[in-house]
Amino acid sequence: MFSGSIVALITPMTPSGEVDFVSLRRLVDYHMAAGTHAIAPMGTTGESPTLSTAEHLDVVRAVVEQADGRLPVIGGCGSNNTRQAIRLSRAMEDMGVAAGLSVTPYYNRPSQAALLAHYTAITEASGLPQILYNVPGRTGCDLLPDTVGRLAELAGVIGIKEASGRLERVSQLRACCGADFLLFGGDDELALDVMRLGGQGVISVTANVAAAEMSALMNAALAGDWEQAEAINRRLLPLHRGLFCDTNPVPVKWACAERGLIDSAVPRLPLISLNHSGQERVRGALTEANLRAWIQA
Repeated sequence: MFSGSIVALITPMTPSGEVDFVSLRRLVDYHMAAGTHAIAPMGTTGESPTLSTAEHLDVVRAVVEQADGRLPVIGGCGSNNTRQAIRLSRAMEDMGVAAGLSVTPYYNRPSQAALLAHYTAITEASGLPQILYNVPGRTGCDLLPDTVGRLAELAGVIGIKEASGRLERVSQLRACCGADFLLFGGDDELALDVMRLGGQGVISVTANVAAAEMSALMNAALAGDWEQAEAINRRLLPLHRGLFCDTNPVPVKWACAERGLIDSAVPRLPLISLNHSGQERVRGALTEANLRAWIQA
């Protein structure tokens, strides 16, 4: 259903901190032209915790409208409030979103049994296919492989974005969930290793600023051309790392503005703009990756 380079889309904002829908639609066109395989707005990289529900849905709606069926949209629909996750899933199903990206409940710290109940309730209340999102470093909640295996038995759960940073999880998840369950890396630096272990792709921060390169990397890996994939990955490795020199998405928004992909690098409080040392590091990584200003057709 989905594979390759899926961009964890940033949400561009004006200098005053409002959603910049003009730049947002331009980003969708950039990803279309660059060969990105799918777009995932309103995840962590989209600053979903700081947007209102209305803004959240407006962003996803704008991406769906601009994509216009040309590539799949995977909408961030997770919440630490199960009822809110259901509301978002139903709204996105009505918009024509291809699947939801459902992060584990953050701050609540639910048990594995509670996670089973949470995701079961979502799938029973909405027909939107769900891709689980495990990022314990952000949420304080780790979705364990055995639990994922049980969730994979639900018709509405189709895959997982695994961002624990632990490569052994990929093999464990494949053993628990079977060959048809979709496994996506959630850490760009480990994405190629995930592919070697049987993953289908990556939900990528780096793809925001290096869309064509991440698409080429994933295409090479999917084709089994590991030599080409390694060559691309070596060039991007400083960027994978540099984009996390500050809290995501602060560095990648700055990088996108530096390339001219968006008009302003401003994040929404409580995040603030990238400091000078961070800018120098990211600028150096962009240079090493040979990423110049984006020239629009």
